Amino acid sequence: MKRILLPAGGAILATGLLAAGLAGAAQAEPTYDAEQLTSDAKASEIIDFWSKSNYAALKQATAYYWDNKDVKKIVEKGGYVGNTKPGELPPIGAEKKVTVKSHNVNLPKSIGKVFFEGRDGNLYWCSGTSIQSKYRNLVATAGHCVYDIKANDEVVSKWVFVPGYYQGKAPWGIYVGKQAFTHYDLSVYEDFDRDYAFVTVYNGVGGVFNGGKQVSKSEYDAYKGEKFVKKTEITAAEYDAGVSKYGENGPFQKESVTSSPETVGKPASVVDYNSAKPYLTATGKDGVKLTSVEVTELQYNNAPGGFDNNSKFIGPTEASAQYISQEEYKKLLAEKADGKFLGKVFGLDKEGKETSDPAKQVNWGKKQYFIKKWVKSTTKEVYWVGEFYIVGHAVKDTGRLGDNVGGQGFSWNQGTGKVVRTFGYPYAKHPDGSKPYSGVTPKWCYGKTGPKATKVASLKIEEHVSLKCAVTGGYNGAPWLLKYSNAKRMGYVNGVTSVLYDTDGNDRWDYMSSPYFDEETHAVYSAAANVWSGAITWGLPK
Repeated sequence: MKRILLPAGGAILATGLLAAGLAGAAQAEPTYDAEQLTSDAKASEIIDFWSKSNYAALKQATAYYWDNKDVKKIVEKGGYVGNTKPGELPPIGAEKKVTVKSHNVNLPKSIGKVFFEGRDGNLYWCSGTSIQSKYRNLVATAGHCVYDIKANDEVVSKWVFVPGYYQGKAPWGIYVGKQAFTHYDLSVYEDFDRDYAFVTVYNGVGGVFNGGKQVSKSEYDAYKGEKFVKKTEITAAEYDAGVSKYGENGPFQKESVTSSPETVGKPASVVDYNSAKPYLTATGKDGVKLTSVEVTELQYNNAPGGFDNNSKFIGPTEASAQYISQEEYKKLLAEKADGKFLGKVFGLDKEGKETSDPAKQVNWGKKQYFIKKWVKSTTKEVYWVGEFYIVGHAVKDTGRLGDNVGGQGFSWNQGTGKVVRTFGYPYAKHPDGSKPYSGVTPKWCYGKTGPKATKVASLKIEEHVSLKCAVTGGYNGAPWLLKYSNAKRMGYVNGVTSVLYDTDGNDRWDYMSSPYFDEETHAVYSAAANVWSGAITWGLPK
């Protein structure tokens, strides 16, 4: 192990002074960090964020994950030696035991998705599970699903757990994360050997979209929350009569509506660049405007010159190279592979020459290509009478997490080479672009863990446990369960998915790994398992 734990007694120490010195050194670096994810006063705002518009934000989130393509095979050196004896704590709330007559796997109610907002402002998910604790309020997941290590090691925002998540539904409610317990080595040193987290959650909140309450126009205008209007188009004469009766702030309204641009021919007056230039910045006569359409480099090279539709675009967005950051370079490479970016991206060496060798790249650039498109929009007055609605949610406290879905057991210092079952929500693509999973329903893996330590220098991994499993991003944080009972749907959490690997070089993830759960993991877990969180009682949306 990287950290050295002192023995419980001081008998082996030569002097009291030495004992005091070592004890002081041990206190200098605690085993765990405890970070507040939200306050009691803000918890209801997080519920409102994820549940409004019939759980729209849950559906918008995408998988958050780490991967490692540098690993060509699982490197296993040495074994696992804990400083204490193996231990385990039993599950809570096991379902009634039934006779199992098939080999189908019964999915546990305790698993679900962890949702959060990253420091980049995007919405993500990981996998996680309810785990046993004193107050039945604890979730186990990967540490990087709590600490955004990609963004200066800050905790993420709007963290919630949704057990049994399915297609935007929260069958047992949404549980807001209150406090996150992670290992000190992860939060301070970005050490993925400690990539696990235990998060206390408030009581769950269940919500039902109420469809909206009809109100007056003045009530609608004054309401600051979610709202919408049902419009019925009428004639100008009906509008005039309605305004005469109800006034301009009544349900009878008018607005200017501009049609979607339609492609038209080049104006006859445009014969050169100077005559085309005014159309670049403003709409010209008869509502015609010169716009551009992005195309590939090949399409651009094949396009004719001139000023007609589909000719090479000349103006502020004509094809030209731009310097970009390395981060944007990587992002655009991924988008180009998905067909979302049509331009060219390239790396430059110190002499300014293009190179695909990452080791030689010191600058990065992009180049985009456009052709002309002349368009025209029309504007007209539209008259309508409206029905005005404000939107709310019928919400209620659904109780403690462990009471609703149970909680898996916990074990540490266990031997490797044992059978585990893992459950999570894979979604992202394999490196080769194939996408076998939707992220909508949970998937599972089954097998024996690697008996020796997995090492990945780039992530400071020296002591991970491996498992052969061909899942993809989104499975991060998925629990590894020892002694899983298919009848009771319960086992013992003895790992969480941390990193995915392509070990045979075919651009498909085929292995994953978890931190080894030792006595320090037990210490982090124990700190979290004895903390009360309670119910959300302030500011529930009406």
